[in-house]
Amino acid sequence: MSTASYDYDLIVLGGGSAGLAGAIRAAQHGKRVAMLEPGELGGTCVNVGCVPKKAMWLAADLHERIGLANAMGFDVEARPALSWKELVIHRQAYISNIHTSYHKRLDETGVVRIPARGHLLDAHTVACSDGVHYSAEHILIATGAHPLRPDIPGAELGLVSDDFFDLRAAPAEVAIIGGGYIAVEFAGIMNGLGADVSLIYRGPLFLRGFDQDLRATLAGEMVKRGVDLCFNTDVDRLEEIEGGGIRVCGPTGEESEVDLVLWATGRVPNTEGLRLGMAGVTLGNNGQVAVDEYSRTSVENIYAVGDCTDRVALTPVAIAEAMALVETLNGNPTAMDYGAIPSAVFSQPPIGTVGLTESEARNHCREVMTYRSVFRPMQHTLAGRDEHTMMKLVVDGATDEVLGIHMVGPDAGEIIQGFAVAMKCGATKAQFDATVGIHPTAAEEFVTMREPVED
Repeated sequence: MSTASYDYDLIVLGGGSAGLAGAIRAAQHGKRVAMLEPGELGGTCVNVGCVPKKAMWLAADLHERIGLANAMGFDVEARPALSWKELVIHRQAYISNIHTSYHKRLDETGVVRIPARGHLLDAHTVACSDGVHYSAEHILIATGAHPLRPDIPGAELGLVSDDFFDLRAAPAEVAIIGGGYIAVEFAGIMNGLGADVSLIYRGPLFLRGFDQDLRATLAGEMVKRGVDLCFNTDVDRLEEIEGGGIRVCGPTGEESEVDLVLWATGRVPNTEGLRLGMAGVTLGNNGQVAVDEYSRTSVENIYAVGDCTDRVALTPVAIAEAMALVETLNGNPTAMDYGAIPSAVFSQPPIGTVGLTESEARNHCREVMTYRSVFRPMQHTLAGRDEHTMMKLVVDGATDEVLGIHMVGPDAGEIIQGFAVAMKCGATKAQFDATVGIHPTAAEEFVTMREPVED
């Protein structure tokens, strides 16, 4: 079948960050593109992820800063009341503006949006939920992922992260179950907005995969803020309490009663129902689409990007994968570069990180030098608060190249973003040392650490 015989050059399944990026960029290159998305544009990130979460985090952070202002002498209430309803109105108005922007961009680039679900009939044909079939030379799967609810008695009594944004009032007591970045972020948000929060995790310390000093520092700072960290703790059932509330029960008889339970126990790819097997697409054990370095599946003309592939589950990564794919489709084979990807955890206080952890570096290099600075930020010192920032550099002792940069403290994400550019350029510790710091700032610590930490 010739290209002209297909309805489209590219059909994209999913209108999240990756799908939108791929569809719009392909259309800008002159491709005939259709995108199937039954829900709101923007996927998880815009609707029930990064964007609304950051809005809630900003509110919690502002609450904390108002307390700082009070401690520094401003005539304001230390813990003022928040209108949750008003906050949600502002949050959703912001999201609505993003939806409008996406619709405009699709119209401007000529992408045909089909508001329906779709599944594959074969390698070139998509069947929509309304019964209409469309064909394309290439198909891009960008259906994202969804939160997992564990298979235990009473699990349905708990919310998942998507459900959090439907809340119209702040609960008084919350149990958050999980140890990943979602659990940590929601614990900080809910605590910052006035709830009594317990974070329950079956492991010895949350944020597995992050640098150990980063994890330990954040745990200490969260405890100072009043979050109850329950590590090495299992939950085997939830029970509804007559008159309201939920009882969280452990395997050895321990119990606690809360108003709300939030599951943050992982996410799974949205591939069920796509009938990918009918086209010969190979899936992994967790339902993820198996792809090569160019995001090509086991079928030559079918590709997948974003969270449905279970690679690096970050919105900017999904967008970059889609952009690289369009280059590949245009005859310029482009593989995504997964080296030195910066990330932030919007905890309280926040985390910023890029590159290797200390343990990863020691597994890769014979000689590793680490540099660490722990100090009280100026605003907390002035206010008499006991909050500390931690900054850390991981350096290859043989080449002097900076392998990892890690931070816990105010503005961590903003600071690490800039240093990530330096890392991407292969900066050395000597170049960090030769850089003049901006004084007085927290960021200057990264260019003034001179003495390595002893092993």
